[in-house]
Amino acid sequence: MSRSLRALALLTLMCGGFAHAHEMTMAEMELRESRPGEFLWQWSASGSVPAASELTPQWPDGCSSDDVAVRCPSGLKGMFTMGGVGQRYSAAIVKIYWLDGGMRAYTLTQRQPSVHLYGSADDARGMGEVASAYLVLGVEHILSGVDHLMFVGALLLLVGFNRKLVWTITAFTLAHSLTLASAALGLLVLRPPPVEAAIALSIVLVCAEALHDRATLARRAPALIAFSFGLVHGLGFAGALAEIGLPQKHLATALLTFNLGVEIGQLAVVSLALLAWQFVKNLRFTELARAPLLYGFGTIAAYWTWTRIAAIVA
Repeated sequence: MSRSLRALALLTLMCGGFAHAHEMTMAEMELRESRPGEFLWQWSASGSVPAASELTPQWPDGCSSDDVAVRCPSGLKGMFTMGGVGQRYSAAIVKIYWLDGGMRAYTLTQRQPSVHLYGSADDARGMGEVASAYLVLGVEHILSGVDHLMFVGALLLLVGFNRKLVWTITAFTLAHSLTLASAALGLLVLRPPPVEAAIALSIVLVCAEALHDRATLARRAPALIAFSFGLVHGLGFAGALAEIGLPQKHLATALLTFNLGVEIGQLAVVSLALLAWQFVKNLRFTELARAPLLYGFGTIAAYWTWTRIAAIVA
């Protein structure tokens, strides 16, 4: 084991309980039509804080509801709004199961907290509505994904702000776009726990490489390393997209705009890092802060790796 990896392991044992990956910030509601005009509803998934205490469904005009059912004599149609979305929960997924066997899923966000229901399983959402919602969800996912951002930060510290960085980020983008699309379309299926463990391990390895100056493969060809690990990170993005759901009528649009949102968020982070570097690159403490930052990233990621592997074998 290299000196860098031994140091990371030691720091992981000394600390670790403070580090947790980002919590899922999406809630899921199910409505099941029990008879014409009457639906049983419940929150089927949420984070550590119950969705019912943070989100308030506002049913279309003409509907009445209680804690378990909503009744719409004229049909479940009109504007449906999710109050509170965009605060603790960045999105709410509403799945409606109709008597005829059809099902439609709607994604509500702070930017788009309302959706028009048409009283049947026919998904009449426009392409623009779908594109807008999934673009925002893509940006929100990458900006709230601490592990993904930490990997990008480790790449920046490995490569530096030079021409190689362009190819490295491009390779990472291409790789996770490929696996995101493949997994979302059902062409590649892997269980989430191993994927999450591999993502955490990728951060540890890049941090360890960035802590020495030897001419290893990671330093000679960082784009190749970024592409390889990007394939794994794409599966992580696909897992988040699976939780959100994809509309069948505008499948390609939702997939493309979600990925575009991820790229916009990623480029925004890299641009901010480059801007900050211009201000601090000539300061004395800048180079001194590099190693502690890498040890910090690596320690947190190592803790995630151990806990995620333990969850797999438990």
